[in-house]
Amino acid sequence: MSTLIRTADLPVAERFEFWRSSVTDMFVPLRAETTRPERFEGRMRGRELGALKVADVASTPNVVRRTGALIARSDPGHYKIGVQLSGYCLLTQDGREAALVPGDFTIYDTTRPYTLAFDDSYRQLVLMVPRRLLHLPEEAVAGLTATRISGRQGVGALLSPFLLQLAEQLDVLDDQGSVRLGDNIVDLLVTLLAERLDLTAPTPDSRRRALLLRIRAYIERHLDDPDLSPDDVAAAHFVSSRHLYNLFREEGTTVSAWIKERRLEHCRRDLRDPLQLHRPVSAIAARWGFVDAARFSRLFKAAYGASPREYRVTVTGE
Repeated sequence: MSTLIRTADLPVAERFEFWRSSVTDMFVPLRAETTRPERFEGRMRGRELGALKVADVASTPNVVRRTGALIARSDPGHYKIGVQLSGYCLLTQDGREAALVPGDFTIYDTTRPYTLAFDDSYRQLVLMVPRRLLHLPEEAVAGLTATRISGRQGVGALLSPFLLQLAEQLDVLDDQGSVRLGDNIVDLLVTLLAERLDLTAPTPDSRRRALLLRIRAYIERHLDDPDLSPDDVAAAHFVSSRHLYNLFREEGTTVSAWIKERRLEHCRRDLRDPLQLHRPVSAIAARWGFVDAARFSRLFKAAYGASPREYRVTVTGE
């Protein structure tokens, strides 16, 4: 179910103060300012799609700031993705500015100060996702904050109309499918950001990151293959097994451990998906490359503290 916030239902003198508190409640502690509070109008619709929070925001001109003091007060550690639906936005973070027109994207980080300036009436879709869910190096994503990502080319051209439709359907989305939809949107965002990182990889370090992202994407596409091995991954990318090992060692893990973690995460998603309650646990495990049901159960319990069946009952009630 979506949450609707509108200032039009309030006395004029109370509208902007209500808006200031509402943007903090919807997202993170923020400071909103406007030069014409007596003319302010605003509307927000928001809902949660699993771990992803989505809000359709529209208002008359204002400026929103995330300051160091507000970060110290509450820092949930999220990325926010802004998709401009109408009007104009100027985002400032990390010494960069992103000027957005309809169809454009940008990403920013709630753990560092930022400013959003809207000089005229606007509408923007805001997606707030925990940093851990992107599975991208934080130092790489830090190089993308407050940069404009076009919604008219590459993966952005595919994602932009999808998110526009999402904004129009927030009130009528099926609650049962919301978790799966949120997971799919996060996957698309990862693909979009990975493409962007690939395009901005002129240095040896960024080329290494781009290679690692391509390798991770390859692993994601082949998780259903129970025979997937580090040697297969290395061969597919024309690198030695030793070089592949070193890439993952620098990330504090191994290729085999990464494959296992991603398989377990996909299984966890499917087990909490109400649309997949009819599927046996063993079928879900096999779908993601676990052919030994007993081993899968041991690995799942070690990772999440409950057996697959216990986890499914806990999160779905069935």
